[in-house]
Amino acid sequence: MVKFLAVGLTLYVIWFALYEWWIHPMNWVDRVVIDNTLDISSKILMWMGYVTESNGARMIRIQGTPGLFMGDGCNGISLFALFSIFIIAFPGKIIPKIIFIPAGILLIHCMNILRVVLLAIIETRSYALTEFNHTYTFTIVIYAFIFLLWLFWINKYSAIRKAPSS
Repeated sequence: MVKFLAVGLTLYVIWFALYEWWIHPMNWVDRVVIDNTLDISSKILMWMGYVTESNGARMIRIQGTPGLFMGDGCNGISLFALFSIFIIAFPGKIIPKIIFIPAGILLIHCMNILRVVLLAIIETRSYALTEFNHTYTFTIVIYAFIFLLWLFWINKYSAIRKAPSS
């Protein structure tokens, strides 16, 4: 447990420093993830019959609504890192980690796309409900989803073995 915490904390500090001092100031990584999220979300909404507008300025809007602005904090990159750090720090074989981390990141990204789609739809009903769901509901849902991914990893791929029952 101490090793896991030490490795996890060290990796988090390294990630935080890299992100704050190098990745975030360059802006292109955040922008690529945001643009991809909004583009796919817009396509899903159009497929569902909504008329969407996007001006390329981190906005997605269903016609007749104020629209949603996606800031850097909502793009999921920090969640990708948090998820990955946990998997790297937790005992387990390297090959499953190499496969599970990108798969988990993809699933988290898909959840974020679903979140944007649902928030855009909720906004057609009520801006107050949009704010509430953005702040509370989807935060809980996304973190619970990541927690379930971690549990899946621990039970399926980790090096921690359960004691045989007698």
